[in-house]
Amino acid sequence: MSSRLSAISFDAHQPERLARFWSGVMGLERADDAHDGVALLSGNDAGYRLRFRPSRTQKAAQNRLHFDLTSSSLDNQQETVARALAFGAQHADVGQGPDASHVVLADPEGNEFCVIEPGNGFLAGCGFIGALACDGSKAVGHFWSEALGWPLVWDQDEETAVQSPNAGTKITWGGPPLMPDPGKDLHLELAPDGDQQAEVERLLSLGARRLGSDPGGDGAVLLADPDGNGLRVLTRR
Repeated sequence: MSSRLSAISFDAHQPERLARFWSGVMGLERADDAHDGVALLSGNDAGYRLRFRPSRTQKAAQNRLHFDLTSSSLDNQQETVARALAFGAQHADVGQGPDASHVVLADPEGNEFCVIEPGNGFLAGCGFIGALACDGSKAVGHFWSEALGWPLVWDQDEETAVQSPNAGTKITWGGPPLMPDPGKDLHLELAPDGDQQAEVERLLSLGARRLGSDPGGDGAVLLADPDGNGLRVLTRR
């Protein structure tokens, strides 16, 4: 048994507004969705959606997860930055320095993301959402490889990365030290291939742990990965 990556979800104070921002920046269409919140079709070969779930949690630190958006040229990079700013993004300082070739922005609710310079070989062929870049340990990279059935495409020193066999977005982990829990962040949502409870038990055996009851009311089970990041196991539909 395994799980499919159903969605990368945002904790959102205003889900509709945040969905409009990301839809505008990336040209994504709204999806019919049976779960809480608002969803967009990612248009990515990895096959997931972007979901925006209502949350009252306040952001307390830099997110542990963020998107790396790719560029085909310097003009294309500048166009993406200008479009994001027009839709309500702001420049963000996460210590990148004045000589950085990538541009760091934050969406209207403060979620950081990067617009990567052209010619990045690691993200070649991954699509516009080149990577979900995560602060995390080597162990959590191996956990997610097993959880999703996605092979490791990078495993050196403390850094890991996985990618769907269908290509698309890579999920990367940069190794220790871990940043503090920001509270409000992005999360992975899994759709089991079979029985939900059997899949929960499998994830627990891989190193996940149970969290409290999920407030969404859609029957999802709330777990944490080995680094303490929340994840949701959805009901099979």
